[in-house]
Amino acid sequence: MKIVFLDAYTLNPLNDLDLSVLNTLGDITLFDRTPIDQIVERAKDAEIILTNKCPLSAQTIKQLPNLKYIGVTATGYNIIDIEAAKSQGIMVANVRGYSSAAVAQLVFSLILGFTNRVAEHAEHIDKTWPSAADWCFYHYPLVELEGKTLGIIGLGDIGKKVANIGLGFGMKVLANKRDLSSGGMTGVELCTQEKILQESDYISLHCPLTPENQNLINKQTLDLMKPSAILINTSRGGLIHEQDLADALNNGRIAGAGLDVLSAEPPAASNPLLTAKNTIITPHIAWAGVNARKDLLKGVVENIVDFQRGKTPKGKI
Repeated sequence: MKIVFLDAYTLNPLNDLDLSVLNTLGDITLFDRTPIDQIVERAKDAEIILTNKCPLSAQTIKQLPNLKYIGVTATGYNIIDIEAAKSQGIMVANVRGYSSAAVAQLVFSLILGFTNRVAEHAEHIDKTWPSAADWCFYHYPLVELEGKTLGIIGLGDIGKKVANIGLGFGMKVLANKRDLSSGGMTGVELCTQEKILQESDYISLHCPLTPENQNLINKQTLDLMKPSAILINTSRGGLIHEQDLADALNNGRIAGAGLDVLSAEPPAASNPLLTAKNTIITPHIAWAGVNARKDLLKGVVENIVDFQRGKTPKGKI
């Protein structure tokens, strides 16, 4: 089968994965990146397309008559027009759960960035400590997580990993999900979003981006939060109204934000969060741990093998 991987660089920028396993699946062509206006030309003969962030719109899909399968090398599949694919008999599959541990780890990396301020204190060691009048110094309040309240919006696989880490730190954990009547976990209180916003010291977003929760975090919801609250987003940038969050940070309405995702990536230089006060931003790396990417590659291959054998892939959407 002819396979085209439109943006393979994303999966292996450090060359620490062996992508040769993809050669066993068919006649494959790998492109590091593919501009939108070159997708059809590059994939016109493809029976299988692999994509991470290259969008496949209805218009694009209609121009790919040989296409039988789309493999999303990620969990989120909002880049694919699913209905258009189904109407042409094209199967779409993603890989779920491969990065849950990695994302949860970055959530707490961001949280700890606001508690112990390791980077900031380490930066001043050679300048400040040798001439300090005392045996230690600290420029920021050092905050313990034990006893603090962690609010999780979206209690799926990642949300549950985050909850377990929070419980390990001795935090009180609140969580919200679409169905509050089932799917909870020991030690976690299922509650409304309003209660999470009002009572949490740290709020972590773990819900998919849908029309219903676009701009979930906005002026109104920010106004419900404690002035001392920290917002964490490792899910999707569109969950946040970015100007409203920047205003809240700059005005001291909330204490800080740790963000791994923005509404457009790479962001425009004018994005207000790039210069907002008390903000830690990382470049969408929560998913990219080496073991997570190995599991992602494995899931991509397994899905294609199942498809080629006439079986339903685990990741079928």
